[in-house]
Amino acid sequence: MNTQSIKKFFFIVFFVLTVIRLIPHLLVFNVCRKKEFIIQDLKRWLKLCKPEKLQMDEDTNIQLALLYFMTFFPEYRNLFYNRIGFVHYFLRYLCRPMKFLFLDTEDIGPGFFIQHGYSTAIAAKSIGKNCFVNHEITLGYSENKGQPVIGDNVFIHTGARVIGDIVIGNNCRIGTNAVVVKSVPDNCTVVGVPAYIVKRDGVRVREELK
Repeated sequence: MNTQSIKKFFFIVFFVLTVIRLIPHLLVFNVCRKKEFIIQDLKRWLKLCKPEKLQMDEDTNIQLALLYFMTFFPEYRNLFYNRIGFVHYFLRYLCRPMKFLFLDTEDIGPGFFIQHGYSTAIAAKSIGKNCFVNHEITLGYSENKGQPVIGDNVFIHTGARVIGDIVIGNNCRIGTNAVVVKSVPDNCTVVGVPAYIVKRDGVRVREELK
């Protein structure tokens, strides 16, 4: 047995041994009112993470995918606990969520993906479907001016700050370390401090946010 085979063997053994603590999570998943959202989340995570060690893809059994991501992706745990509501208080001690990832948004569309999640605070008013966030970002309040609304298919890069009562349109991309305090139209890429538009509808531009 070569080194790669040994690693794969121990990986599978560890995975199997952790399944028992996740049985309550599976039960909750099967009766959760947001089950379809969780399914869409898992399909997106399978597509983006490509867990080849277990030969998993988007057609993998969803319950197996849930076990996998709950075991190996602490940032996914935070999202799952957000989906299932108050019952997570009874489950979080069996499989602890990621520290320093704060997910304080109830209205999150399906297919939400968190990459790494370290030092991340998400307190938007709402988030659309198929959004992607990197680590060290902040979505939240600006004094008493409310929270941002994030549209569909938005990609927020590492270190970005999206603050206040603003709207980020559909299909937008927020650049690394950008500070966004004004609304962003659909189909735009913004960068900088303060943020400005560098691409709109696929065309390079240089426009200030209004």
